[in-house]
Amino acid sequence: MAVKGHLLDVDDLRREDLERILETARSFSEVLRRPIKKVPSLRGKTVVNLFYEPSTRTRLSFEVAAKRLSADVLNFTASASSVEKGESLKDTALTLRAMGVDAVIIRHPVAGAPCLLRRWLDVTVINAGDGMHAHPTQALLDLFTMRERLGDMEGATIAYVGDILHSRVARSGMKACRAAGMRVVAVAPPTLMPPAVPDYVEVSHSFDAVIPRCDVIYMLRIQKERQQEARFPSLEEYARLYQLDKERLRKAKPGVVVMHPGPMNRGVEISSEVADAPHAAITAQVSAGVAVRMAVLFLLLGGGEGGGVLA
Repeated sequence: MAVKGHLLDVDDLRREDLERILETARSFSEVLRRPIKKVPSLRGKTVVNLFYEPSTRTRLSFEVAAKRLSADVLNFTASASSVEKGESLKDTALTLRAMGVDAVIIRHPVAGAPCLLRRWLDVTVINAGDGMHAHPTQALLDLFTMRERLGDMEGATIAYVGDILHSRVARSGMKACRAAGMRVVAVAPPTLMPPAVPDYVEVSHSFDAVIPRCDVIYMLRIQKERQQEARFPSLEEYARLYQLDKERLRKAKPGVVVMHPGPMNRGVEISSEVADAPHAAITAQVSAGVAVRMAVLFLLLGGGEGGGVLA
């Protein structure tokens, strides 16, 4: 069920909500190809990027999206704020409320932080990634990219490959792909697979066995900062078994779509040859991010019919 005024995870969205967002994003993608890329839809609205984790793509994408809609944008970075002096998330939220902002886009290392923010604020809250939990707008922009490449996604097969255990991108993405009618496969070493996955997700530990069936291969970043957990012997050993390189790509279907949420570790989960090949939709994902986030802001902040409800 859609949640009025908020987007916390893909669970908030029904299939018709997904369709509405994707169709609205398609309209905005056309706007972004014009010489003048700005529309007045959210003039007078104030949007805050509240980021407690480093980010380039997501933060800039939301900032560009809001500005293209003529909203005023405030960028909050934890390292350059009162958080460094010990200010709590709740106190920061109360400060934002007192300033009269209309929407808060939050990225936080703790799962559930956006839900807490929603309790404290009576404004739109959008989750830009919380811990290992969710990243709903990444899932939406990925769906948009796949639909532009594949057309009808019903019955298509997508494999998420890599660090499934720690990936909020995979968690939200698998839900969105399922809602769009796709078959979902999770591919990883046993040590990087969650102890439980949804029953609609097929689990495989062999990348080579899965590749020929895939319409989309979604490579996940190996988080080098987690190497101290010793989930696999070495990056070289991981690459030998799970890197998408030119040789493995030859086993795939013609026209297979290769995706990655960024930033990429070239030479680890994906080779440079594959990342830069025509199969890759990685730069298309970045472009889709602006249009999709424009659509989400537009619909949630009252730009569309229904007073800001994705329903």
